[in-house]
Amino acid sequence: MTTTPLPASTPRPAGHEWDVIRAPRQLGLAAMSILGTRAGAVVEDPQRASVFFFVPAGAAASWRVQNTEPLPEGRTVPLPPRRRTEGPGPHWRICPGDGSWLTDPAALAAALSDAFGPRLGKEQAG
Repeated sequence: MTTTPLPASTPRPAGHEWDVIRAPRQLGLAAMSILGTRAGAVVEDPQRASVFFFVPAGAAASWRVQNTEPLPEGRTVPLPPRRRTEGPGPHWRICPGDGSWLTDPAALAAALSDAFGPRLGKEQAG
């Protein structure tokens, strides 16, 4: 039995049309669930155990959310063919639509914070 090779993902640089926020897989998937229909396109890369969210160009410059990494202008993200919705390799968790690929950065930050869960503050540490 022969298998047809999957089309390769194309590395695309951030910063022109969009910036990218990389989150660890479990955190990113939880945030994606919290965002629901407010999430734009999302790529999962199993080899990096990462999920990539697309935000407006320039948003990475001021991104300060714990346990995530902004990918500003020039950094690349793997863009799978639009029809690839499962692995192996990078694939779309949410395919880009005809409208916007972008997730609102404030909504994404809130969803990631909620997904990470509560942390003990100094006043609660006892």
